[in-house]
Amino acid sequence: MTKRQWTADDLPDLTGRTVVVTGAGSGVGRGTATAFAAAGARTVLAVRDVAAGERAAAAMSGTTEVRELDLANLASVRAFAEGWQGTLDVLVNNAGVAMTPFGRTADGFELQFGTNHLGHFALTNLLLPSMTGRVVTVASGAHKAGVLDLDDLDLARSGYTPVKGYGRSKLANLLFTLELERRCREAGSSVRALSAHPGYSATNLGTKGRNPHLVKIVHVAGRYLAQTEAQGALPSLYAATQDLPGASYVGPDGRFELHGHPALVGRSAAASDPVLARRLWEASERLTGVSFPPAAKS
Repeated sequence: MTKRQWTADDLPDLTGRTVVVTGAGSGVGRGTATAFAAAGARTVLAVRDVAAGERAAAAMSGTTEVRELDLANLASVRAFAEGWQGTLDVLVNNAGVAMTPFGRTADGFELQFGTNHLGHFALTNLLLPSMTGRVVTVASGAHKAGVLDLDDLDLARSGYTPVKGYGRSKLANLLFTLELERRCREAGSSVRALSAHPGYSATNLGTKGRNPHLVKIVHVAGRYLAQTEAQGALPSLYAATQDLPGASYVGPDGRFELHGHPALVGRSAAASDPVLARRLWEASERLTGVSFPPAAKS
């Protein structure tokens, strides 16, 4: 007998739960927030573009709220966390930039690493004292090409390319999850850390600043080959609500993990390295000035 494939219709009733989804104004983040809100969760769209977030929220059913968050600016990250009140059941670290030309965040970090990893690193640790459930960090199959040299975080020595920078930031996402899970278990916290990736989804990620003809080709290909944002959201939703071990990695079950329904998937050896995960965590603490909190809600 063929096992029925998991969909958003299988989400449990989330009434009374509070969820934050970063980057929920468009793409997979919007699909993730839409499903959480439809399942009854109070869903907070944490977005850099508040107007886009409000447009997205207006199309959702259920209880939604839009709050400003710029992950490329640690002052914005701190302001978001300082303004948080009450408990938080699920944090989905979804926002990100991809394949960008070399740039820097407001704090001087290389843009992809600073946004995709360091911004979420700071946000998660600042919110952990309020958390009761799960942290789901969105990675990518591109992590398998990532190489992380902690002495060359700007890629100044080895040479920056958009692909190299993106792969490294996604490898950092998985290592962050690994070490966060270890620290939560060691601290006796009930918070569980997991990762997910959406496969190939039709979004605008990675198109900003690109050749308009190339972007048009990508969009045409996406129309016929890619998953919708709702389908791309399934791994994050699955990781956030199903009974899975800590540090699990969820992605589509189809060929090359590009399409399909959520399932546990593999990762590179580097993404499974506990020593590298700990060293990255320590470097991230130094860079952001944010540390793992001494206590979290159980």
